[in-house]
Amino acid sequence: MLTRKQHELLMFIHERIKETGVSPSFDEMKEALDLASKSGIHRLITALEERGFLRRLPHRARALEVVKLPQEATTSAPPKGRQAFKPQLVTPGDSAPAVAAANDTRELSVLGKIAAGTPIEAIQQERDRLHVPESMLGAGEHFVLEVQGDSMINAGILDGDYVVIRRADSANSGEIVVALVMGEEATLKRLRRKGASIALEAANPAYETRIFGPDQVAVQGRLVGLIRRYH
Repeated sequence: MLTRKQHELLMFIHERIKETGVSPSFDEMKEALDLASKSGIHRLITALEERGFLRRLPHRARALEVVKLPQEATTSAPPKGRQAFKPQLVTPGDSAPAVAAANDTRELSVLGKIAAGTPIEAIQQERDRLHVPESMLGAGEHFVLEVQGDSMINAGILDGDYVVIRRADSANSGEIVVALVMGEEATLKRLRRKGASIALEAANPAYETRIFGPDQVAVQGRLVGLIRRYH
């Protein structure tokens, strides 16, 4: 199931290629979908790529290939505006939300473990795949990390949970992020901006808040969902 805008863009690209033999420009796509900026088109194309509907052809300008079309014309409502994170749990046996189809999932890469404690390691390469409910996601690129440690327990994030991350290189103060510290260690913390400094704040009083210079912390993504498995 695609969002309304994803469906509109896919069909516009398909019809334009069928008519002219080339994919439309980003300006044409922006105008056709009545979007304010090209960044919205980039996000929609990335989402369609992730779901296997589009493919970008390398070394060619304006080269998009429609891999497949949706079998049904139904679309889901686009995501609402960003809200403060509240853990959204999916556990075995849970019923699918009434607003989503049972098979409305996206397969994401599990990139390794993330420290919810003292930073222990940088993000690794893909080591697994996990099906994530589409209701957790929106436009953009996403990945999954396994939590190791207990520093975020008061935010509802436990050791062994899987966090769903939307890839981003910036975040608002107060958001829970994956942060790369000193280019070597990755950690899951709440980011606070304090003047020119950046604080990585735990959700467990046993851990101290760590303060860094702005060039010592690189945001890798923002937390959008949480998956918990019971063995």
